[in-house]
Amino acid sequence: MADPAPLTIVAQSHSHSVAAEWSPHVHPMHELVWVRGGTLTSRIGHQIFTVPAGFGMWLPAGVVHGGRVTAAAQLHSAFFAPGRIPVEFSGPTSITITPLLESLLVRLGRTDLDEGARARAEAVVFDVLEAAERQFALDLPGDHRIDAIAEALIDDPSDDRSLAEWAAQLGTSDRTITRAFREATGLSFAQWRQARRIHAALALLSAGADVQEVSELLGYAQPSTFIAAFRRVMKVTPGTLAKTSGPGLSENPYPLS
Repeated sequence: MADPAPLTIVAQSHSHSVAAEWSPHVHPMHELVWVRGGTLTSRIGHQIFTVPAGFGMWLPAGVVHGGRVTAAAQLHSAFFAPGRIPVEFSGPTSITITPLLESLLVRLGRTDLDEGARARAEAVVFDVLEAAERQFALDLPGDHRIDAIAEALIDDPSDDRSLAEWAAQLGTSDRTITRAFREATGLSFAQWRQARRIHAALALLSAGADVQEVSELLGYAQPSTFIAAFRRVMKVTPGTLAKTSGPGLSENPYPLS
């Protein structure tokens, strides 16, 4: 999107009846993107961001990013002119989308605001625009010893091959795999796989899948095991989260990074 000077913030929204995906691209402006009624997933460099309702993602100008939004989601975005805003984030950053922030950005999407009304709304946006307490990011290893494992789990989170099985397939040892995951991501192999499954669960729940279906799709032996794993990470049960829309999630920090 081109810089529409003299506007500092330009907001817009789109509804998607089916899942939509964007190939990697860049913007000359900073972008804040968030969804209602769905989940946004974006792969940026060596990280995967999964952003459910109640949160958004700040993408600095020039950052290459692609993304996917679940079906029936309403995608909102606001573009900020570099050099004309008093806030800065050093890289892709999860943002808490409070009701106030969202209402202000929706207001700035109107075309009938006079200069004074726009300036007042923008000033409050900058007062309340803050990084989320926890970041919705899963670090990809970027280590040739284990990249094949990570990519396999990105493609199929239900893959339940054990450390020993992966070691045999890759011609290495389970100790090497364990050390490589710790060094590259700060998580054990099991923790990283669980984190990947929770990222996938967020998208599946947002798309309307029930707990039983998500449990089966992600390779859990039974729903209770999935519910326990989800609760350890998200601090709420998947059923509770599926019924929650928007800002209620902001009370439950996402401890994946």
